[in-house]
Amino acid sequence: MPLPQCDRPPTPQEAADLRERYRAERERRVRPEGPGQYRSTDAEFGWFAADPYAGDVADRAPLHDVVDVAVVGGGFGGILAGARLREQGVATVRVVEQGGDFGGTWYWNRYPGIHCDIESHVYLPMLDETGYVPEWKYAPGEEIRRHAMRIAERSGLYEHALFSTAVTALTWDESAGQWIVATDRGDTFRATHVVTATGTLTEPKLPGIPGIEDFRGHTFHTSRWDYGYTGGGPDGGLVGLADKRVGVVGTGATGVQVVPMLAADAGHLYVFQRTPSSVDVRGQRRTTPGDVGADRPGWSAERRENFLRIVSGEQAERDLVADGWTASASLLEKLLPSFRRDGEPDFEAAYEAADHATMNRIRARVAAEVTDAATAAALQPWYRYACKRPTFSDTYLPAFNRDNVTLVDTADAHGIERMTERGVVVDGTEYALDCLVFATGFSVGVSGVTSGRLPVTGRGGVPLLHAWARGGPRTVHGFTSHGFPNLIRMGSLQNASSVNFTHVLDEQAVHAAALIAAALAEDAVLEPTPEAEDAWLDVCARDAPDHEAFHAECTPGYYNREGRGRPNGPTAYPHGAVAFHELLRDWRAKHLGKLLRSPGKP
Repeated sequence: MPLPQCDRPPTPQEAADLRERYRAERERRVRPEGPGQYRSTDAEFGWFAADPYAGDVADRAPLHDVVDVAVVGGGFGGILAGARLREQGVATVRVVEQGGDFGGTWYWNRYPGIHCDIESHVYLPMLDETGYVPEWKYAPGEEIRRHAMRIAERSGLYEHALFSTAVTALTWDESAGQWIVATDRGDTFRATHVVTATGTLTEPKLPGIPGIEDFRGHTFHTSRWDYGYTGGGPDGGLVGLADKRVGVVGTGATGVQVVPMLAADAGHLYVFQRTPSSVDVRGQRRTTPGDVGADRPGWSAERRENFLRIVSGEQAERDLVADGWTASASLLEKLLPSFRRDGEPDFEAAYEAADHATMNRIRARVAAEVTDAATAAALQPWYRYACKRPTFSDTYLPAFNRDNVTLVDTADAHGIERMTERGVVVDGTEYALDCLVFATGFSVGVSGVTSGRLPVTGRGGVPLLHAWARGGPRTVHGFTSHGFPNLIRMGSLQNASSVNFTHVLDEQAVHAAALIAAALAEDAVLEPTPEAEDAWLDVCARDAPDHEAFHAECTPGYYNREGRGRPNGPTAYPHGAVAFHELLRDWRAKHLGKLLRSPGKP
């Protein structure tokens, strides 16, 4: 890959001054508790996690039957696993989902203004197979949720699905060669194979603000939006807030989308910000099938592969998506282990210069769009581009020009000081509120399996987390582990990742379905040897990028464990998603070729 480009590199003094500014701004925000500053909604604040969308959940008799495959999780990972299994001819696939329908994060997140920040024509999977063409460059959440349901319907996944049901334990029965799947609805059914697709952004979190339980106003998390209180819907019209003093905590990707909607309808809106996001141009617009080449077979697969290559640092003859992600692709090197240039002096200097230019442009945009100088200054992000997830919006910055919107910068106080019955206290000043919305996101990388909330017990009664306790996770390709037969995990652990995670999930689903179909055809057990695990760990560790120093200097956020730095262990395949997908295809051709159908052919 060529070096990142910059028209006017900073002088050595400018670069030194900017590093010092970044350091000082980081120190204003870092907290000694690190990730411990947040609380789970499932502990003492369980009502934050309740499902506001399912209505009255009907009673049903517990199930004690047998299925070929149980899929834990009904988001895109689980849906794609089910769809690809059905394409391979697997008969009984049961998806178990805690929500009231398919959709995963798009089931839970229905807050006003919600859109995907990846172009819809590459984010929505199986567009070629379903014949669906999105109407907007960036799809609204409801369109994405409907598409998830469309794939599930097309693949026959509703027939055996269990909704409003949480899996509570997975236990391997050696004598029967099956997994026993227990749920919170009394089910104890059996499955020959299990796929866990429990996601990496599934557990809502709250800030550990002293007195949070004392607030007597109305409050909820953005992933459980209360339209009964606010009125309206995802497109706005929040008439219930017309005379309300509303606060929102959190100015990340969710906050950037929801603030303009609240600003339009609230009597007064207080935005409590610790760290501003980098907010670049969105450029939202309607599109036609002709705009994206949807008249050609395979158009979507071609488009998403083009996007993946560019954001992974690969060469492409043409940029088909041409948006903020592809324009800033050279700055994603510190997030995605695929460029393999980190540490080279020429690269590091060119990278820092390009970063300098991009962040200066983003800060200049704030100054140009926000009329109040003090507010504009507080909204400017002082950190490097890859320190926090970039955001894109055409409406966020102008919202702060409204008379009914107040930005409350909490950086000098290291966040909100405390809460009272009446509202929020920052640096000694109380802001009285009728309603407080938490746009504070999720515990990143935490799932039921990795947290232990969903215990997995394998051969010999050994719990998965116990097997991993001494040397860390052990897998082959991130999917399978010795001692846990016929269990496949989907996610980013020792796998590959990308900013377009649905593409990665689909490649994982194809591979998982291929493994299971081949095992069922041969009446074989899927289980790697310890030697195979050792070999894969060596592949992941051998070229693991050293990004710890970069992230240790970043402003606190979920990329660096709230300022504690980013671990350098072999947590991902080091050569990126493009190379990993090629590796999986080659592996299937070598080991499974004649046993399988081609993906996409029912």
